[in-house]
Amino acid sequence: MEEWFTIESIDDNTYSISEYGHWEKVHSYLLIGKEYALLIDTGLGIGNIKKEVDKLTNLPIIVITTHVHWDHIGGHKFFNHIYVHKQDAEWLSKGIPIPNSVVCKNIMMEPFIKNPPIDFKIEDYKVYIGNPTKIIEDNYIIDIGSRKLRVIHTPGHSPGHICLFEEEKGYLYTGDLIYKGTLYAFYPSTDPQLFKKSIDKISNLKGIVKILPSHNELNINVNLVEKIKHGFKEIEDNGQLNQGSGLFDFGDFKIKI
Repeated sequence: MEEWFTIESIDDNTYSISEYGHWEKVHSYLLIGKEYALLIDTGLGIGNIKKEVDKLTNLPIIVITTHVHWDHIGGHKFFNHIYVHKQDAEWLSKGIPIPNSVVCKNIMMEPFIKNPPIDFKIEDYKVYIGNPTKIIEDNYIIDIGSRKLRVIHTPGHSPGHICLFEEEKGYLYTGDLIYKGTLYAFYPSTDPQLFKKSIDKISNLKGIVKILPSHNELNINVNLVEKIKHGFKEIEDNGQLNQGSGLFDFGDFKIKI
């Protein structure tokens, strides 16, 4: 049977765990340190991501949430130690502001590219709700033993959206802030002005050598940050940086606001 998850090596101690069988093409990331392993997001919840993690490490797992949207917290239920930014914490503990029925429709919006696991049933799907074990803020340092990551608060796509910067390697884990595809800032819970400010904030980071996004292609040139920055500036300069302005196509990416 075809595996639901695809594991790809970023380096000897860093892996993407991807769900290419779904139209979202979600990536979670496993970072192995000396004392802990850090799992950045847990994907759709269609398959059991813990089984994949267990193939790669025996270390205790810390899950860190780039943001509390259904396609990033689906496997949180399999883990005990979950970190989230304070501004998304209530969504995690009380539920996201979208009905479960709408989420299920989104999951099934396009046909699966791969067959899902045989035990997956959309009628049984529930968006994760649970209490985080740690609330984090901007510039919080996560130390997993010989590897440190800095939390960068990047609101706009969600109030508590974060990126993670591993400065020693130059790895920037961008969540839903930066990727090839359509960037979304049109939901009632999004803020296009804050999204732009977050892009500007990321563009000032020094030493980025690799962007690791949450969706679509893994191989992204770091100059995409500047391209997206210029895209948002163009929208703002035209007086359209407000919800309801529509879809703006810039080639490698689109911005929907």
